[in-house]
Amino acid sequence: MVSYKEVQDSNALINDATAPRVAVFVGGTSGIGKFTVRALVATGASVRIYLVGRKISEEPMNAFIQELYVINPKAEVIWTEGEVSLLAETKRVCEVIKSKESRVDFLFLTAGYAPFGTRRETAEGLEITQSLEYYSRMLFILHLLPLLEEAEAPKVVSVLAGGMERATVNLDDLDLKKPGNFGGVKAQMQYTIMNTMTLEKLANENPNVTFIHSWPGWVNTGNIRRSADPNSITAWCFWLILEPLIFLFALSDEESGQRHLFQSTSAAFGGRGVPWKGKLGVNSLEKQADGLFLVNYKCDCTPNAKVMPILREKAQGKIWDHSQEVLRPYL
Repeated sequence: MVSYKEVQDSNALINDATAPRVAVFVGGTSGIGKFTVRALVATGASVRIYLVGRKISEEPMNAFIQELYVINPKAEVIWTEGEVSLLAETKRVCEVIKSKESRVDFLFLTAGYAPFGTRRETAEGLEITQSLEYYSRMLFILHLLPLLEEAEAPKVVSVLAGGMERATVNLDDLDLKKPGNFGGVKAQMQYTIMNTMTLEKLANENPNVTFIHSWPGWVNTGNIRRSADPNSITAWCFWLILEPLIFLFALSDEESGQRHLFQSTSAAFGGRGVPWKGKLGVNSLEKQADGLFLVNYKCDCTPNAKVMPILREKAQGKIWDHSQEVLRPYL
């Protein structure tokens, strides 16, 4: 475990020379994304942040951005409207960023919520939480990889459930469209495995970029309330049982933001970034080198050694081929 003090000490070293100059936060309008934006801005470093979110979030985000400018007048925060559950919109947002920047140092992906309600599809025919937690995230990465390659210590962080993968994945119905296949833990695990398999492939093919799949532990993001009909029995169970548990055991908003900032900037993962004298993280291939790091809320790494070889052999190729088929029209 990396202690909270060690995290804070590392983050205190972030300055104009070590901070990511250009950062893109997708899902930074609430929860972990928002906590991490605040932590990055509070370093006092000169940074430019693209904050991507839905139009409905624009008004409260304007107030948040003004608050950030008070914290750090050197920061530049650019509100970028986009309904990123739609891949066409994701592509449009990426094109906007690519038209303005020659490099991106840091891509932070948190959009999504627990798929515990009934199955709902976007106008593009994708289940909405899968589009947010997987397809849209991978599309952002694929579009912005050329800009990430131009940075000195580029990192991509996808926050979902890295290290929690199981060997059970539905390869015959990756989008869980068949009756009885979608729902709750089953869907969340499917999307987690798809994240990890694709991120690892991208990490292996792009060794100049560090990839992290983060499991944030218990954090009170409010996402549980978005996952079910507010009048349903499921919603009442969430609110009466799960939310009190989250309140008791969750990391504070500040600690969650600080720990994710540490993951996103420290040389503990991949050897590039803010200098780190502690134990180096081990990637998904059990090496202290570049690649994909499965990092938990304690900032510990796991190669998930019993599960990952099985998924590499049986699932990675099929997930990649299917994902390319879905994403190709938007590349």
